[in-house]
Amino acid sequence: MYTLLLIEDDKGIQEIISDYFSRRGYKVLACDNADDCLELLMNNQINVILLDVMLPKEDGFSICRKIRKNYSCPIIFLTARVSEKDKLSGYSMGADDYVTKPFSLPVLEAKIKAILARSIGYDNIFEKGSVRIDRTTREVFLNGIKIHLAPMEYDILLFLMENEGRIYSRDQLLIRFWGYDFEGNERVIDNHIRKIRKALGEESSLIKTYNKLGWSFTSKNNHE
Repeated sequence: MYTLLLIEDDKGIQEIISDYFSRRGYKVLACDNADDCLELLMNNQINVILLDVMLPKEDGFSICRKIRKNYSCPIIFLTARVSEKDKLSGYSMGADDYVTKPFSLPVLEAKIKAILARSIGYDNIFEKGSVRIDRTTREVFLNGIKIHLAPMEYDILLFLMENEGRIYSRDQLLIRFWGYDFEGNERVIDNHIRKIRKALGEESSLIKTYNKLGWSFTSKNNHE
C-alpha cells in the first residue's frame, strides 16, 4: 500500500482527494501546516506528497524547502497559480510536478503512478550511470568506489541526479539550497559544482554545463 501525504487547508478538497485515493487502495494522511506535515513525515513512510501552494499560515514553497532539508520523497504541487515564475520556483525547490486547480482526479492519479513507477525500488539506494548513492548513510560511490563529498555537495549532486536531464540555473539552485534571503556570493554554486566534478574525476562530464543556462546531470547511458 502506498501512502500519500496531502497538505491542503480546504477540508472539502481534503475529503474528495482522501476518499478517491482511499477507494483505490492508497493510504492518505492529511494536514494543513508545516509542523503537522513534518511530524507525519517523521512517523510514516510517505511515498508521495501532494502540497497546496496557497496555505493560510505558510505557503507551499516554504514548506517544500523544509521538507527537502531531510526528505527526498516526490512532491506534487496543487495550485491555482500557473505563472512560469511560480513553476520554476517550485521545481527549483525540489517539486517533481505541478497540477493546476481545478484538476481531474484521474489525471492526478496518473501523475502519481508515473512518479511511483520512476521512484520504486530507490528508497535507499539511488543509481544513475556510474554513480550510486545510499540515501540512508549519505555515501556516494563512483564505479563501486566510495568518494567523499561535503554535505552541501552531496545534496546538490543527489538533487541533480534525481532530476536528470533538467537544467537548473544558478539562481534556481541558490533558492533551492540557500533560500530567497541568501545574501552571499552567488558564485558559491559554481564552487560546489567544481568540487563535485573534481570528486567525480574522469566522470566529471556527468555534470553538464549549459552556457548562460546552468547545469544538469546526464548519465553516461544518455551521452551521445
